[in-house]
Amino acid sequence: MLELAPLHAISRSHLDVLSTDLGIMQHAIGSVPDPKHGYSTDDVARALQLDLLHRRTLGWPAVAASAWRNLRFLDASFDTRIGRFRNFRTMSGHWIYAAPSEDTQGRAMLALGETIAANPDRPMVAADRSIASAATTLWERALARAGTVTALRAQASLLLGCIARLAAGADAETTALLDRLAANLQREFDANSTSDWPWPEPILTYENGLPPRALIAAGQHLGDRAMVATGLHALDWLMSVQTATDGHLSPIGNEWWPRGGVRSRYDQQPIEATALLLAAETALAATADPRYLAVVELAYAWFLGANDRGLWVADPARGSGSDGLTPGGLNTNEGGESTLMWLIAAEHIRAMRHATLVAETAAAAVLAAATELTNAAPAAAPPNDGNPLPVATAVR
Repeated sequence: MLELAPLHAISRSHLDVLSTDLGIMQHAIGSVPDPKHGYSTDDVARALQLDLLHRRTLGWPAVAASAWRNLRFLDASFDTRIGRFRNFRTMSGHWIYAAPSEDTQGRAMLALGETIAANPDRPMVAADRSIASAATTLWERALARAGTVTALRAQASLLLGCIARLAAGADAETTALLDRLAANLQREFDANSTSDWPWPEPILTYENGLPPRALIAAGQHLGDRAMVATGLHALDWLMSVQTATDGHLSPIGNEWWPRGGVRSRYDQQPIEATALLLAAETALAATADPRYLAVVELAYAWFLGANDRGLWVADPARGSGSDGLTPGGLNTNEGGESTLMWLIAAEHIRAMRHATLVAETAAAAVLAAATELTNAAPAAAPPNDGNPLPVATAVR
């Protein structure tokens, strides 16, 4: 039986250390924030997703200020001249000029879609003053240009964002984009993957669980079994090539793995573990196959020492994540992305185990009730001895 890594109480301590009144800083030297690199829209979008997760346990009032701060950052990052989100911002709040990253567009839209779907302050404020309303306004401004992304992972993030957005209600433009993105992603896999390399790119790079996750989710949303099957096949392959002989997770290192080349073992980064966890969670929801539950647990356990170095990548007491595993041990820097990857993984595991416990408790209750009914049922009539049953005499 798989031994489950322990759950830990939520700690936002290191998150608070990394955060200012603008957002979460990108990098740290050790546990000390490094202001030289300022902020990244990618990390702020993930921080907003984390706020939505934490509100399920801590309550909305505990995270509302952080969520609104992160949404304001996304709004400020949107460059109305080109219709795209900028990525890098200095500590003083100035934006650093650079071509907008396509991944940034996808991650920002995914966070917006999840905010719209969650609508976390709905019972507390008027609809037009809610964070979901503000997120919807930004979603609508950004949607047209966001839909022009071509990078694989950007399309996958945007596709997941569309699915989340539509959970809040119908929207024709979002539906059309979802259909197009799903078809594009399926086409990439169909055209470029083979039996020995079931991947649409010639090199396995970063956040590899994301494209299969998006395909599985889109296939479920659209009722497209072939699309689900494509995503599951790619995910199964990722699971097989990233599982060590003793059964623990061994993610692709950040030198990547070219087809026909040497697979990189280090540095292993938290984003890989969390991306695989989220993909396996989506696969579990689509199939109820317990293999995917095992993968979710393995990815979570990677943070807590079940990895190639036997080292804890996370410090649950402070809510921090180290920047990865290296050939020499742990990269002890605790930057924004790594910390967010740990915290997001922990909340998905918390929710999954709670749902499992609820289901098991409900099943036990049904079994107990059925047993009680069986025991309380009247004894069966004795069998007939072969004599004819008496016939009641009619009353005249």
